[in-house]
Amino acid sequence: MQPKGYIYICETKRLHIIMRRDVFQAIADPTRRDILSMIAYNPLNVNSVSDKFDVSRTAVYKHLKILTECGLVIIKQQGRERFCEAKLEKLNEVSDWVDQYKRFWTQKLDSLESYLETLQSSEAKKTKVKSQKIVARKKPGAKKQKTRNKK
Repeated sequence: MQPKGYIYICETKRLHIIMRRDVFQAIADPTRRDILSMIAYNPLNVNSVSDKFDVSRTAVYKHLKILTECGLVIIKQQGRERFCEAKLEKLNEVSDWVDQYKRFWTQKLDSLESYLETLQSSEAKKTKVKSQKIVARKKPGAKKQKTRNKK
């Protein structure tokens, strides 16, 4: 059985494991998120993208390669230059995943809220009953009756 997210390629005496990239891996790194933010509205050439970071050009190329493998970036050749264009439709996977847990936790918190309201209302009823008993004890006629019964 193969673990999810892996492709096995078997050569003669070696087993190569190639990881399949997904959107979650792409957005896991802050540099890649910054790259996506930069090219979200306007395509930029690769050199412009790499100039905005304090890492080597090779490192930026590796980040762009991962973003390309995930389908979030397309690199188009225009003359001598290569332009990076964002394709953000794949981010819907992340949005769907987050929405699933948002619904889950909203339901749990709503249940907790109704439970706490139930506790508060039952506590308020107990407090009201106790205060009525205390008021009944403080009435002058009620004390005289209790003292007569004790004799």
